[in-house]
Amino acid sequence: MKDDNQFAKPESFAKALGMSKQFRINLDIGHFVAAGYDPIPFIQANHENITILHLKDRKKGDQVANLPWGEGDTPIKGVLQLLRDKKWPIKAFIEYEYSGKDDAVTEVKRCFQYCKDALA
Repeated sequence: MKDDNQFAKPESFAKALGMSKQFRINLDIGHFVAAGYDPIPFIQANHENITILHLKDRKKGDQVANLPWGEGDTPIKGVLQLLRDKKWPIKAFIEYEYSGKDDAVTEVKRCFQYCKDALA
């Protein structure tokens, strides 16, 4: 289903930011990858307008499946390292939305460990 009001492309974010200097971006990097885009150059170009990142793993072009971290195409590690290296004040939140093999608490701990390992 195509939704012209959905924020999924760089152009849609640019259009929204052009509406008001008060608008900011809450970027879901998994959805961004699933829509066929690379979040790293987008973050580099728009970091001053991004306040929050949602972290999840997805495959490029896959509009259905959220995956256990490390199984998709989303550059979670690269994004976290970019934020660390540039010292940008962007919050990154773990978004647990895949069907894990363990309970939710264990899976979120696994995601958190993934983040810690990426930043080690």
